[in-house]
Amino acid sequence: MIKVILLDIDGTLTNDEKIITPKTRDALLKAQKSGVRLALASGRPEKGLYKFARELVMDKNHGIFICYNGARVVDCQTGELLFSNPISVEQAKAVLENIKKFEVTPIIAKGDYMFTDNVFGCTIDWKGKPFNIVEYECRGNGYLLCEKADMAEFIDFPVEKIMTAGDPAYLKAHYKEMQAPFINDLNCMFTADWYYEYTAKGIDKATAIDFAFKKLGITSEEMIAFGDAQNDISMLKYVGIGVAMGNSTAEVKAIADEITLDNNNDGIAESLYKHL
Repeated sequence: MIKVILLDIDGTLTNDEKIITPKTRDALLKAQKSGVRLALASGRPEKGLYKFARELVMDKNHGIFICYNGARVVDCQTGELLFSNPISVEQAKAVLENIKKFEVTPIIAKGDYMFTDNVFGCTIDWKGKPFNIVEYECRGNGYLLCEKADMAEFIDFPVEKIMTAGDPAYLKAHYKEMQAPFINDLNCMFTADWYYEYTAKGIDKATAIDFAFKKLGITSEEMIAFGDAQNDISMLKYVGIGVAMGNSTAEVKAIADEITLDNNNDGIAESLYKHL
C-alpha cells in the first residue's frame, strides 16, 4: 500500500512552463484525500517550494519538503526543521575559491536573498534564445538578488548547497576538474544541464527521505517516487516504486522500476491512477 508520494519539481511535477497541469494536480489532491502523504524532493531551497505546496494543499496535510537535494528537511505545515546537514564554512570557502578558475557563476541562498558574484551574468543560449540563469533561479524561487564581488571572502555561514551555473557544454567539459578537489569530501552532481552543485558528503534525497519517514514508521516499500535527473537516482532506487518521467535522462530511465509519460503529458497522473 502506497503511503507517500515523492515528487521532484522541475521536469517532473511541473511542465516546461513550470506549471502543475490540472490533471496532475487533481490526481495528487485525490491521493491526499485518500490518506497518502506528499513530499516535494528537490534541489530547490525551501522558499522555492511553498508555492507548489499551497497549490497542492500540502500546507494543510503535513506535506514534507526535502530541500537542497536532501540537505534540509522541513514539515511544510508547521515549518518544523526535521533535518539539516550543511557544508561547513571552511568547505564552502574552498569550493568558492576553486570555482574562480572556471567560467561559472556561483549562487547561494540565505534568508530572502540569493547571493552571486554577477547578477547580470550567466546568460546562455538555450533552444535558440538568450536565457539568464541567475534571473531564472532567483525569480523562480522568490528571492531578491545580492551581488558580492568575492563570494569566497563573503561566506561566513554554513550552507546547504553551493550551486554553480554555466553553459551546458562548458560544464560537461569541466565538471570533473571542478569536482576533483572535493571528490572525497562533498557530493557533487548535475541537477540540470546548466547547474553543477555541491552538498555535504553523504547527502542525497534518499538519505533525507529515510531520516524523515522512519520517524513516522513508513518504510521505503510504502513509497512511490517520480524524477527525471541525476539527483533523483538515489530516491528512485530507495523507494518501492521508482518512476522515471518520459523526459528523463537515459541514466535515470536505466535504474527506474518503470517509465511514465513526460512532464508535459501528465506522466505523474498516468502512473498514479494505475498504482492507486
